[in-house]
Amino acid sequence: MSTPPPRVRQLGQADYTPTWEAMRAFTERRGEADRDQLWLVEHPPVFTLGLAGRREHLLDPGNIPVVATDRGGQVTYHGPGQVVLYPLLQLRRYGLGVRRLVTLLEQSVVDLLAAQGIDGAARADAPGVYVDGAKVAALGLRIRRGCSYHGLALNVAMDLEPFQRINPCGHPGMAVTDLRTLGANLDCQQAADALTGHVLERLGTRQAISGT
Repeated sequence: MSTPPPRVRQLGQADYTPTWEAMRAFTERRGEADRDQLWLVEHPPVFTLGLAGRREHLLDPGNIPVVATDRGGQVTYHGPGQVVLYPLLQLRRYGLGVRRLVTLLEQSVVDLLAAQGIDGAARADAPGVYVDGAKVAALGLRIRRGCSYHGLALNVAMDLEPFQRINPCGHPGMAVTDLRTLGANLDCQQAADALTGHVLERLGTRQAISGT
């Protein structure tokens, strides 16, 4: 019996902490028969610290809140103009381990960039996707009971100044960019739709049901 495609949930704009609490609760209570989900959301300004995060990488957060969370990785920024995709997946349904899921998400962004005529690539030493050394997508996951949550943040058309207040993903001086700066003519909804399509294709599923 084939695995049904994940349900896609368009959450619009939503605060980080309740979204994190909701995906963690979904992961804790889900059973073997529960359908996988992809959540797409845009967060108000927030810095998040992963499990490996060190506060010395928060250089000058100012009035932007800081949330210590349970994902992998260091510090990153979420804000308007950024598409965040949370894959709530039972990994064995797709024959995935955590490293292969990371690669799948990174390559989905590379696919999106290629469709816009932009050459992007992953880096072995710093998860995410880069164009000419500048980071356009950040990634941090948590696996619990064989299921993933947290996910991928793609910079579309955003104020990049807050990234100067941190060492992105723990790397001092790391350059950060977005699709608009790279010349891609996509708004957040178009980028979210394109990213979802590439993720579903790489998961081996073609269709999804949208909803709230």
